[in-house]
Amino acid sequence: MAAEAHKLAIFRGLLKFKSNQQKIWGVLIFLSIITTIEVALGIIKPEFLMGSFMQMKILNWIFIILTIVKAYYIAWDFMHIRDEKSGLKNAIVLPLVILLPYLALILLIEADYIFEVMNSGFVAWNF
Repeated sequence: MAAEAHKLAIFRGLLKFKSNQQKIWGVLIFLSIITTIEVALGIIKPEFLMGSFMQMKILNWIFIILTIVKAYYIAWDFMHIRDEKSGLKNAIVLPLVILLPYLALILLIEADYIFEVMNSGFVAWNF
């Protein structure tokens, strides 16, 4: 019975549901709230989030972080990683937690380099 209660809880047991149907609706609402925040920030584009951090707008960092949170939660809950043994959890989650930000950073550094090369006129924008 305790294992079943664990499977019907989200946010490490903070919210508990009575059925799988309620849990699916709860997760849908959580993911919808995050998506709504992303869309609202994309439409409004608050001025205080237009500052730069590591050569990229803070708003873009927020989008990247929220997207990673959604992807992690979808894998954790819908792909049932939370129910696996800790070794398998670590084998799946840790490389993603380490590699995704690393790959994003590499892409951002390369994109900034290309922008600077094109912006300085060394190579023309011909595409």
